[in-house]
Amino acid sequence: MRRVTRYPVEGHNSLWYIYRTVSPWKGVRNFIFIQIARYCPILPVKNWIYRNVLGMKVGKHTAFGLMAMVDVFFPEKITVGENSVIGYNTTILAHEYLIKEYRLGEVIIGENVLIGANTTILPGVIIGDGAVIAAGSVVHKDVAAGSFVGGNPLRELRPSARNDRDATEDNDVM
Repeated sequence: MRRVTRYPVEGHNSLWYIYRTVSPWKGVRNFIFIQIARYCPILPVKNWIYRNVLGMKVGKHTAFGLMAMVDVFFPEKITVGENSVIGYNTTILAHEYLIKEYRLGEVIIGENVLIGANTTILPGVIIGDGAVIAAGSVVHKDVAAGSFVGGNPLRELRPSARNDRDATEDNDVM
């Protein structure tokens, strides 16, 4: 289950209420800096923008591929651990605006995580250390550390190394 906070709305769809949630100036400012970062080929400059302008928590040696798109309105709700790779054209969302409600949730991506190109990460998920997400996936639930997942709907393609070790230890006990 994703960890999101739900905010019901009355009347029009929830996107019409966005500027009650976030300043339009913050949205414009973030959009401009995100577009600069998306096209910037210099990784330290990208990470500086993410950390110092957008308020994201980004670990050392993390690499965002070209065209990676982080949440425009709530980038401060995104954390990416050290030495992770966010693939080309990946989208990381910390918000969802629906018809009768909007939802906000932190996204936490662990250390040494590999996220394939064109992946979408929805709000409120945790991706464990060492996980691998196949290209083109939609991450709508938590991903265990060390596991290899992919697809839409997201499914485990190979069990995590931790699960393999646990199973081996259980067999040794028997």
